[in-house]
Order: sequence, then structure tokens, then C-alpha cells
Amino acid sequence: MSLPVGTVMGSEGGIYSVAIDGSAEVQATLRGRLKQDSKRGARIVVGDRVEVAEEEGAFTVESLLPRRSRMIRSGGHKVRVLAANVDRVFLVVAVEPFPWPQMIDRLLVVAAASDMPVVLVLNKVDLPAAAAVAALLTERYRAAGYPVLAMSAKQGIGVEEMRALVCQGTSAFMGPSGVGKSTILNVIEPGLLLRTSELSQKARTGRHTTVSSRLIPLTCGGLVADTPGFSDVGACDVDPAELDLCFPEMRELRDECRFGGCAHLKEPGCAVRAALAERRIAPERYESYVVLRAEAVEGRAY
Repeated sequence: MSLPVGTVMGSEGGIYSVAIDGSAEVQATLRGRLKQDSKRGARIVVGDRVEVAEEEGAFTVESLLPRRSRMIRSGGHKVRVLAANVDRVFLVVAVEPFPWPQMIDRLLVVAAASDMPVVLVLNKVDLPAAAAVAALLTERYRAAGYPVLAMSAKQGIGVEEMRALVCQGTSAFMGPSGVGKSTILNVIEPGLLLRTSELSQKARTGRHTTVSSRLIPLTCGGLVADTPGFSDVGACDVDPAELDLCFPEMRELRDECRFGGCAHLKEPGCAVRAALAERRIAPERYESYVVLRAEAVEGRAY
């Protein structure tokens, strides 16, 4: 007889909240083997699909099912999984003041390292002078291979398009502070911020002071992964030889370079630099690549 399957919604102090498919949310502990795996760094995280057993009213997570995606943060040559089975990431930036392109590209690399689809959200397009900036960024990033959504959460621009996406599967939001991520979520589902604030307060008043990741259910059927730390921007920790894979417009050209392992810097016969010269790759994007690669090389030296 197969065990019930559910989704991990959050955890606190070794207790996991699991939403059983077609049933209620239960509190469960880990089976001994999984507990040992967790101590070795193979943690069960929000979004994980697990099998759960019940015995005399107590629930136990018996096994972890295969993940279809992982939201990760790397640093110090270590990879930490923040959430699993996330379907898409929304990178939210405000178009006024003009966003630093390298910041956008840095966050896109963070998302690409998790191998998850990214939607670039240009928020606050209703502000003065925002139209020209939004048009410039839309052209640049669509040419690079990213879907772009122009929004004004306060004016309702792009809200229905966003709702259609966020109400399907599991979504995560990332971006600098002050760009309107919270406003967008509250427009999509009024009252969501109040609920998340209450959850955060409960977590802070417990024995553990660190607020961990959690999944927040929406009334429309979607889930939002609240993952503190995913938007933290530090030095690039991607393998330098794989950084071009995080740039879609370069990824499709890397096999056309004359030499395998081309760094796309000064090598002869580089297809990426040829595309740059022909303006098929935006100079700002290439500059971000060069800066991030230098950081990655320096980081690997330590």
C-alpha cells in the first residue's frame, strides 16, 4: 500500500509542516535515516515532495521524492538548497531610478545557477521617464532570451498577466529592497502581507531566531516560496568555465567558438566576441560577464 504524498510547507525546530495531497496539513518529524542525511547537509526543504506515514496520530516523513528543480545559494564553495520544485522565479526591478545593469545580471546569474526559468519584471513603469527605460531594458533582455513583464502594481498595469503566472505552480520572487515585490504580492492577493507578517512574527518569537524558508498558499491555487537570502548579492561563486551557461545569448554560441573552453575574453575565433562586435550581444551584458568571470576566477583561487 502506497504512503500518502505531500509538500513540505515549512519547518521549525525539526518539525516539518506537510500539506498532504487532497487532505490536511500535518506536523511531522523525520525518519531516522532522513534525520542523519539532514545532519550531513542533505536537508529536506520547502517544496520537497515527501511520503508520510501515520502511527497513533503521529506523522513521520518516510522518504524524499526526486526533485525537478532546486533553488540554491552558493558561497565558499558550498551549495545550500533553499527550496525545491519551484516552477519559476520573478526578478523584480524598479525602472526608476535607472537600475544598475550589472545588478540585474548578477541576480539573473543567481537564478540561472538554480536552473529555473526567470521572468524579468520591470515594476513602477507608471513613474515619470519610466517608459523610455522600460523600453530599453525590455529590448535588451528579450534579445538575450528572457521573458519581460512591464508592471505598475499601484496602477494595475500587468497585474492580470502576473496573476495568470503566479496562480500556477510554485513561484519565487527576488530583487533588491524597495522595488515593489511586497506591493506586487499584495495586489495579487490582498491580505497576503498581513499573513506573512504574522508567520514571521511567530517564527521570531520561538526559540529559533532565524526565519526559515516557507511556502505560502494563494487562494487562486498557486504557491509562493518565501526564501530569505535568495536575493542577497555577493561575489560570483559560479564555476568560471560554466558562467557563459548563465547568459542565454552566450550559451547558444559557446559551441561555435574555435577553441573548446573559450573564456570569451581575448581568444581568437570567439563566437561570443564576434556577436558582440555585430551588436547581437548587448555591450552591457558582455561587460557584466567579464566582471562576474573575474570575480569567479578570483574566488576559485582561495
